[in-house]
Amino acid sequence: MKIIVPIDFSENSIKALEFAISMADKKHGKITLVHVIKVVYDFASQAAIAVDSMVKDGEKLLKEITEKYKASKVAIDYLILEGNTSISVARIADEINATLIVMGTQGASGIKKALIGTTTVNLIKEANCPVLVVPAKANVGEIRKVTLALEFANHEEKFIDWIVDMSRRWELNLEILHVQTVKGFKEQLSILGIEGFLQKKYPDLQVKIHTFYAESASQGLDLYLQEHDNMILVMCHEHKNLWDQIVQKSQSIQMAYHTHIPLLIMN
Repeated sequence: MKIIVPIDFSENSIKALEFAISMADKKHGKITLVHVIKVVYDFASQAAIAVDSMVKDGEKLLKEITEKYKASKVAIDYLILEGNTSISVARIADEINATLIVMGTQGASGIKKALIGTTTVNLIKEANCPVLVVPAKANVGEIRKVTLALEFANHEEKFIDWIVDMSRRWELNLEILHVQTVKGFKEQLSILGIEGFLQKKYPDLQVKIHTFYAESASQGLDLYLQEHDNMILVMCHEHKNLWDQIVQKSQSIQMAYHTHIPLLIMN
């Protein structure tokens, strides 16, 4: 398992690193810390001096971090890049064929915050691999399960194998969440269908399925998170253009702002 952790030396990014260490395979896992330097080029000569200084400072701190966590027995290396954080991290993830990106975030109250303008949200849009968002208030040591939120859409099928495999590796229980905005026979058949699908494909897997009724998917998700804790919430995010994200308000992007639940976005 190859994990990338964007790091700016803040408390939140260190928490993300510690989360990544707890999830990595001790024998075959590897974590790459990525520190991105962003410089405004007003004067080329001054910018070059500034970049050189920031690289030296960054390398010193990164060496200290790798030394501090050497006892974890997880291989940790680092890269220092210059440019846009979300684009640079997504590019490196593609180049090394990363399994997962783990990123710390401050978070904000509720799930109705502005969608555009943060590094976390931009990275979710840019990345081709799953992105795990670790909020500042997340309690990493109390995670007990993985909850996969499904809409029963065609694009979600390819992610189920990955989540089943990861939940086993992480030794976490797996649960399924479906928010119903309409009650009816078709919805009942969908629930029975996912139960049958899981039993047939993973006969030895114990999965608990939750069905929540709400006026909207976002309301149902918020209600579920108020009643359930100690989990990683998993959602699928189909890439959409900027206008679609503003108008349609993709649920998975809104959920990146929840205050305490780690959120795994499947891209």
